[in-house]
Amino acid sequence: MKGLFFQREHKALPIQLIISVSFTIVSICCMGILGFTLYRFLVQKMEDITIESSEQILDQTAINLETYLRNMRRISDTMYYSVIKDKDLATDTMAEEMNLLYEANKDNLISIACYTNEGELVAAVPVATEKEDIRIVEQEWFTDAVGRMENFHFSTPHVQNLFDNTSYRYYWVISLSRAVELTNNGSSRLGVLLVDMNYSSIEQLLKKANVNHSMEYVYLIDREGEIIYHPRQKLLNMHLLEENNQIAASYEDGSHKEYFQDEERLITVKTVSYTGWKIVSVTPKRVLSMGLTETRLFFVILMLLTMLMIIIINQLVSSSIAKPLQRLNESVKEWEAGNMNPEIYVGSFLEVEHLGKTLRSTVAQIRQLMEDILIEQEEKRKSELDALQSQINPHFLYNTLDSIVWMIEGERYDDAVFMVTQLASLFRVSLSRGKTIISISDEIRHAKNYMNIQKIRYKNTFTVDFQMEEDILKCCTVKLIIQPLLENAIYYGVQGMDGEGEIQIRGYRSKEDIYIEVSDNGIGMPKEVVCQLLSENNHAPKKGSGVGLINVHNRLKLRFGSCYGLEIESVPDEGTTVRIHLPYLIYTEEMQVLLESGKQKRQEEREQ
Repeated sequence: MKGLFFQREHKALPIQLIISVSFTIVSICCMGILGFTLYRFLVQKMEDITIESSEQILDQTAINLETYLRNMRRISDTMYYSVIKDKDLATDTMAEEMNLLYEANKDNLISIACYTNEGELVAAVPVATEKEDIRIVEQEWFTDAVGRMENFHFSTPHVQNLFDNTSYRYYWVISLSRAVELTNNGSSRLGVLLVDMNYSSIEQLLKKANVNHSMEYVYLIDREGEIIYHPRQKLLNMHLLEENNQIAASYEDGSHKEYFQDEERLITVKTVSYTGWKIVSVTPKRVLSMGLTETRLFFVILMLLTMLMIIIINQLVSSSIAKPLQRLNESVKEWEAGNMNPEIYVGSFLEVEHLGKTLRSTVAQIRQLMEDILIEQEEKRKSELDALQSQINPHFLYNTLDSIVWMIEGERYDDAVFMVTQLASLFRVSLSRGKTIISISDEIRHAKNYMNIQKIRYKNTFTVDFQMEEDILKCCTVKLIIQPLLENAIYYGVQGMDGEGEIQIRGYRSKEDIYIEVSDNGIGMPKEVVCQLLSENNHAPKKGSGVGLINVHNRLKLRFGSCYGLEIESVPDEGTTVRIHLPYLIYTEEMQVLLESGKQKRQEEREQ
């Protein structure tokens, strides 16, 4: 679980993706907040505009209605102060003046009548014949006028039913009544002046406020909440529609929100002067929503287009930021893949340019350091080889010369000549004019010279067999790699055996590799000793010239690469096989120079 956590933790994402996604999320969030804020502002603004429009309609309607009612009041005042107060009913009549006043305003009037406080008709126009069984004193307009004498009283709409009309028409009227002072024989008595206004005039005024409004409407109520006018009066009368008029009567002037019949509505109220009537404007909330449908669609399209543009811009910006870093990263990958001379990208932003220049400098320094290390290793290998030769020469030369002296003293001149010839050839190959890389044929000749000398020294106590494929003799090898193996085969293998020792040298090619095996039938080694022979901490006992297998193994790896070197197989009491692993490289002067400089090894390691 912990390993899985660290895997997830270290899983990197492309910088372009991180920048693009981050910028897009931030931009979309900002656009969402801004769009929501603007939308809410627009909704509030449209609501304010609706309220303002409703208030303007109500103000205009109220002005028109007040003008109409003021005209009716002026008629009542004219009748009272200019006619009634100047007449003595005992001697005068007011019918003529009343008729003139009616004729001047008959478009807005149904009738004008004057009654005593006992309900007796004093005068009336245009009809003065009362209907039978009409009890005037019980009429609401009459009781209101008598009960509150100082005020004007406006009734709710009703059918005028006081007088016999020869046309048999019934008129809807609103009655304006007031208490007046009648004079009869010089004495005053209480009376009531009645002005019946034509309801259709008020209806026309309010219809204008409801023109072109299918869902919004305006209606009129009195101070008690009774409906004076409603555009859907017939539905109300048939109880097919309900109105919240009683609650609306309690509203102050201004705008209010209410829930009526599970619907939110915006109510705007305006009180009419003189009467206490209230004009009520009703705007259902869904009207505002219908008005916002197109606006919402516009906002959605605008937001989508804006988000698309933001995403495109983010992609361009993130690409411009990430591309230099990606190019620099590709340069690092090329370097990581083994190209020690990569083309490091330098350019674009100041930071990327600084990183590129720094990386170029670092690569150059590392390359120079590696060159220095290679030169140092080469010098070290040469020093080791020189030390090897200096170790081999005294011991081997001393023993060989001692054998030659012994042969001459024994008058074995042919054997002495053979020994001198083999020794000269051996040293000629060992020197190789200072070369480290020689052909396998020269290395085999050197090994044969060495074994010829050793066979004479050991009086042919062992046999040597060379089996080399012709194809590999023309290939390259590091010099002095077989002779140490032969020396070990003699000292550790066949020397001291009861029977005859056998040493076999076999060389062959396998695909693009060369193998040279040195085998003996000696005493062998345990597995643990074999494992130590090629380790750096080699504590295996050494004798003879002091040339160890590890020296040969390291020289092969340093020259050809880590996949080459020695392999050892050994079985106690059965023998040992040491296998040399080399690349198949034809020996030429150019190849010899490449291998001497170490360039061939570096090229092969890069290819691997």
